[in-house]
Amino acid sequence: MRTKTFLFFIFTAICGFASAQITHTPDGGKVDQNADKILKATAKQFSSNTVSMTVTMVNKDAHKHETGRMKADVLYKGGKYRVSFDGNVIYCDGNSTWHWNKDVGEVTVNDISGGDDDLLNPASILANYTKNYSAKFIRKEQNGDNIIDLMPKKAKSYYKVRLTINNNTPRKMEMHNYDSSCGEYLITNFKTNVKSSDSDFSFPKSQNPNVEIIDMR
Repeated sequence: MRTKTFLFFIFTAICGFASAQITHTPDGGKVDQNADKILKATAKQFSSNTVSMTVTMVNKDAHKHETGRMKADVLYKGGKYRVSFDGNVIYCDGNSTWHWNKDVGEVTVNDISGGDDDLLNPASILANYTKNYSAKFIRKEQNGDNIIDLMPKKAKSYYKVRLTINNNTPRKMEMHNYDSSCGEYLITNFKTNVKSSDSDFSFPKSQNPNVEIIDMR
């Protein structure tokens, strides 16, 4: 799975907030008011907090057999983030991203403005979800899990993202693709009010003087 898609679904997890009961479903592409309440409350909750979590991505084929697995550690604060996975670290300070491939020994720097780069900006996702998705609150399970579906309004390789949230904490995401494959994102170690500084969200150049930097900005 592409890095951008992986990051997008990691941060879509932040859109979950278990505070609503079952109401109506979307009509004519409108946003379900219950799902809308959850997404807005979550965006407000995380606007001033630093959040950390571990995300395990599991790819499954059309027969639901596991075909791949990846784990990432995420640190997020107000549109800034750091994601560490499989020998890679991606930093974002809200304006630029640094993708550090440790095995290759190089860092690629890009702007995050415009086009698909919006997928790398959690603030943009939260601000524009009513434009890009139809949201539907599905149900509340007996164990407290709240289920929300996001359906893209424009053609994508996937037709639905299903979120599972329990006790104000995102637990799981499922990306349902048109080819019947599925990507599951299992969220653990979710913590708020984590200590962080601005230096956590940009590549530490002074500590890694021998790493080649490729600036694409």
